[in-house]
Amino acid sequence: MVSKNQIKLIASLQQKKYRTAEGLFIAEGVKVISELLHSHFQPVYLFQTENVLPPTAIVPELITPEVLKKMSALHEPNNCLGVFKVREPQPIVQEGLLMVLDSIRDPGNLGTIIRLCDWFGITQVICSAATVDVYNPKVVQATMGSLSRVSVVHTDIEAFLFQSKLPIYGTFMDGDSVYKQELPQSAIVLLGNEANGISDTVAQRVTHRLSIPRFGDLQQTESLNVATAAAIFLSEFRRAT
Repeated sequence: MVSKNQIKLIASLQQKKYRTAEGLFIAEGVKVISELLHSHFQPVYLFQTENVLPPTAIVPELITPEVLKKMSALHEPNNCLGVFKVREPQPIVQEGLLMVLDSIRDPGNLGTIIRLCDWFGITQVICSAATVDVYNPKVVQATMGSLSRVSVVHTDIEAFLFQSKLPIYGTFMDGDSVYKQELPQSAIVLLGNEANGISDTVAQRVTHRLSIPRFGDLQQTESLNVATAAAIFLSEFRRAT
């Protein structure tokens, strides 16, 4: 039986301050929860409205859809919800391709970028402090389970870029065409804020400026969605392998 205090606690995890205070986050849906259960993330509570979750050390508690709705961050709740412990920040290994994000604000964009990194074999994403919290329920949902395989660290990216020995490829509207570059397999790919791009202070650390050229006759499109741009840049880096 789920207590009122449990429901209150779990519902509060939709807010960052409570996730930080409790060291917990929520995940919803069979796919996302199953992926997390088979990873380094430690489950604390598991709930389901029907028997959909795989066997695990923690027996999922059967609850009603009404109770799930009180805990869920979704407008239309799924049939299961899990509460997991926030993972301790992992050390950054500076080899291969690293994704660095400067003030990405939209949860869907961050979740999609994490999923893209998983697809292209990038295991580390370094986020600025101003980037949306990786444990935001909408971010977790958008990763579709890729959070179980991609390490995400929030840190001072300006200081990180300053001490890094890897080449830093920043993405700009006026950079050199990504299609005309010889791209390395060990580098930092830096993406900026949806509205303002890479901040001026962070841009000073960039060693190579890249862009995705427009091919339309009128060339009136203002910009690409940042997650779409991430897919194109990562594809070009991997095409060189």
